[in-house]
Amino acid sequence: MEDQSRTRPVSVGLIAGLSALIMAAGGGAAWLAWQTSQPDLATRMPNATNSTDFSTTKPPQTQVAQPAQEELARPYWLQDTGKGLETVPNQTALQTDLQPEAALKAAFAELLAGPKAGDTAIATTLPQGTKLRSLTVEPDGIHIDFSEEFTQGGGSASMTGRVAQVLYTATSLQADAKVWLSVNGELLETLGGEGLLLEQPFTRQSFARDFPL
Repeated sequence: MEDQSRTRPVSVGLIAGLSALIMAAGGGAAWLAWQTSQPDLATRMPNATNSTDFSTTKPPQTQVAQPAQEELARPYWLQDTGKGLETVPNQTALQTDLQPEAALKAAFAELLAGPKAGDTAIATTLPQGTKLRSLTVEPDGIHIDFSEEFTQGGGSASMTGRVAQVLYTATSLQADAKVWLSVNGELLETLGGEGLLLEQPFTRQSFARDFPL
């Protein structure tokens, strides 16, 4: 009788099946290892949540240049330079929220009141009692009408000085404005006993040419 303990031959099909199973298991482990080694796709590819939303991105703000501050209406005084007289503006600013006509009237009210006590460096040649009868800003210039006191007292230097004060005060808002000067409603053609001729309208430029202080 043949020996029963003799090893039986292993089936080729069984060996092939086991090999396939081992390969499958090894392949699965390798695939799992590869997957765990890759970064999360969410961190590698931008999506709608973490991408930049250009529709809501605010454009950089543009700095808007502020307009330059306008000149302020203010009275003008006379100051002795040692070589002559010059017009100097009042250092205290008037209200800035007034309309041009109202602002000029306020400046003339201060001019006719004269320099404040203690202001020895400046002077005025406008006679006391002079009143501003009217002031209007028209398309052809600034029209100013004084009471009769404006023409009284003083020589040619005083007359020239008071006209300069009126002119520079009237044009403190607009330096190149034209000025029309009248007394008691009549356009002033001459001023003072020496007959200071006024060519109207006059401006700062024409006054500096015709009547140097």
